[in-house]
Amino acid sequence: MINKELQIFATIKGIGSASGLFLKNNLLYVIGDNSSCLYEYNIKSKILNKIELLKGLKVLENIPKAKKPDFEVLCSFKNSLYILGSGSTPNRNLMVAYHLETKKIVQKNLSSIYAKVKSSCEIDNDNLNIEGAVFDGTNWFLFNRGNGNAKKNGVVKIYGSDLAKATKIEFSSIVLLKTDQKLVSFTDAVLYKNQIYFIAAAEDTKSTYHDGEILGSYLGSLNAETLSLNFIKQISTNQKFEGISFIKRSAMKLEFLVCEDRDIEILETVIYKLVV
Repeated sequence: MINKELQIFATIKGIGSASGLFLKNNLLYVIGDNSSCLYEYNIKSKILNKIELLKGLKVLENIPKAKKPDFEVLCSFKNSLYILGSGSTPNRNLMVAYHLETKKIVQKNLSSIYAKVKSSCEIDNDNLNIEGAVFDGTNWFLFNRGNGNAKKNGVVKIYGSDLAKATKIEFSSIVLLKTDQKLVSFTDAVLYKNQIYFIAAAEDTKSTYHDGEILGSYLGSLNAETLSLNFIKQISTNQKFEGISFIKRSAMKLEFLVCEDRDIEILETVIYKLVV
């Protein structure tokens, strides 16, 4: 860890491989890429509640790699959370919407839109790996992690509010930076005003499926209109952060929460607060 402004916010037992998070008041929502649950953690009482997103599964957590839904995306708009699979294999094409007030769960199959993304953006099966998303109420921005052999790191802009039925798609290739010839690629993003703040990681792998040695994590921002890169800075040398949530702006500083995917089976995750 190299950033003095990166501090432990909470250590939560019962969650493994955290890949996305969202904070609302005292409730912290977390997903894991090897779990079929949405976790609701009360930061005051420290009580963890598990919400089953997929019914009928024999195994809910630490799901084997070949069978897991690979929920890599947790984004929000108004009172709804959207949990998306990465699309990196055929069984990872599901989106689940969860309403924070009614607790209603709605599933949608994204196989069709992911196929359109691959076709229109020239991304093959080995290089689609959606790790982050922003929904502004009108359009979707999907962040493809360019850790495959084609290095297709960029933002897929999908016009229309219904992600599963969208037809207009644009891809913006975004080179962040390289470290020791390894591409730094997106792992999550969040919208604040007219800026999209993202986290990214460098990993010694050319596969969207297999993990590699962690080479550090980064924070940066894009202009929400042009998707031009504003800045990128390293925040850790030995951790892979995969989720980011905006907390607040105060005294000319921005506060975020980030979560780490340690790629291990231990059901414990550490949430960090990042101030920039």
